[in-house]
Amino acid sequence: MNLIKSTSTFSFFTLISRILGYLRDLLIAIYLGSGPIADAFFVAYRIPNTFRRLFSEGSFNAAFVPSYSSEIILGKNRSEKFANKVFNLLLIGLLFIVLVIEICMPLFILIIAPGFADNSDKLELTIALTRITFPFLLFVSLSSFFSAILNSYNKFAVASAAPIILNIFLILILIFQSYLNDNLVIYLSYAVTFAGIAQLVFLLFFIRKYYFPKISLKFKIDKKVKLFFNKLLPSIFSSGVTQINILVGTIIASFQASAVSYLYYADRIYQINLAISGIAIGTVLLPNLSKYIQSKNKNKIDFIQNKALELSLFLSLPATIALLIASEEITSSLFGYGSFDLLSVKKSSMALFYFALGLPAFSIIKIFSSFLFARHNTKIPFYFSVFSVIVNIIISIYFFNKIGFIIIPIATTISSWLNALLLLIYLTNKNYFSIKLNLIKSFLKMILSTILTSFIFYYLINYFSNNLSYDSDNKLLTIILLVIATFIIYILISIITKAFKTSDIKLKY
Repeated sequence: MNLIKSTSTFSFFTLISRILGYLRDLLIAIYLGSGPIADAFFVAYRIPNTFRRLFSEGSFNAAFVPSYSSEIILGKNRSEKFANKVFNLLLIGLLFIVLVIEICMPLFILIIAPGFADNSDKLELTIALTRITFPFLLFVSLSSFFSAILNSYNKFAVASAAPIILNIFLILILIFQSYLNDNLVIYLSYAVTFAGIAQLVFLLFFIRKYYFPKISLKFKIDKKVKLFFNKLLPSIFSSGVTQINILVGTIIASFQASAVSYLYYADRIYQINLAISGIAIGTVLLPNLSKYIQSKNKNKIDFIQNKALELSLFLSLPATIALLIASEEITSSLFGYGSFDLLSVKKSSMALFYFALGLPAFSIIKIFSSFLFARHNTKIPFYFSVFSVIVNIIISIYFFNKIGFIIIPIATTISSWLNALLLLIYLTNKNYFSIKLNLIKSFLKMILSTILTSFIFYYLINYFSNNLSYDSDNKLLTIILLVIATFIIYILISIITKAFKTSDIKLKY
């Protein structure tokens, strides 16, 4: 496997999905803005979408791939039996969860968005919309199961392309919104669920070569299946700790008008980089790392782990600085249109600034967790994640009444850095990970490259400030060109400083 090539493939489709996701969010910002209707839809959308991220962006993959890869080695018959048992248990469990939540939806929404209780109209709308969107959980979770099978065979393209379907469905609804009158959020909610069905069918078509599910209520739950499900829950929590922190933030933010929307838009921006610097690398890394650990190839393990962390830092560090320098300009250029007024831009950009400080930590958590998942260890990341979420909740609740919603991204960043530090200490103490001299040298070169690039980016932002103002018609094109130009400059500087080696592109891992 070539880590950079495989990550690039995964990242390409993920980036396409994120670009379409941005177009979707831009249209939502134009037509819904950051008012009560937007808040209601974002809660209804965020709940199943959070589960999507929890399942598809690492957790299910982390628990399933090491176990399934072990069965593949023992033969196709063994792997099929294992996969079928997991599939049927997953199907039964998901159907039960969806049914219970649908019945108890009013209570569920009061737990997720307790601040909406003071506004009966917003509360009722949120309940109605979430009832429509929640079945998405069933379809997207089964889709994640199919994706994990494809990832086990190092087939990353199809799995990473599947989420594009959701964005296409929502964009089509938004494009034709003029024909929907006042029912836009209703149609958007139905589009979420139907997109989940389409995504499942799409993956089923490509997975037939490797596996085809057989629905059955008669199956034996053996030790390996029990072990997998014992790993799954801790894996969901630990892999999705950033999303859980965001969900906690949504609950607390519901007590402040429009805060849910501000956090949503800020989250959408930094997630673009996280998808590449953390999620993509962690997903691509897992199958081969699991095999090297099984064969006890210490040199290969150390090498690939150091390279994964190096690549993650190489991508996340400049993105962090860029978001810190131009958080308001980026937010305004991406979402500052229609109902998304200047106040919404300023509030969302404030949240983005503090989320940006945690971006390297968000990525590092994904990478370090993969190191442990490959060793069938999901408990330690789970314990650290629980601790970080508790810290996040304490900080958020204590300071919320004093400084408002802005404490949420601050608390998320602090708790994430704490989580990353705990993972590093554990990995090094257990001798699961050792920082090599080459990584330290590369990191110092990255810092130098990032600093030099940041000066250029700061100059460009100020030079083109008129083009980036809220009222400018050219702000989106300007920011896109500036980001692309700055990234090219960063690559060139990195080649000169040797922070980036062109030889790594062809290097096999």
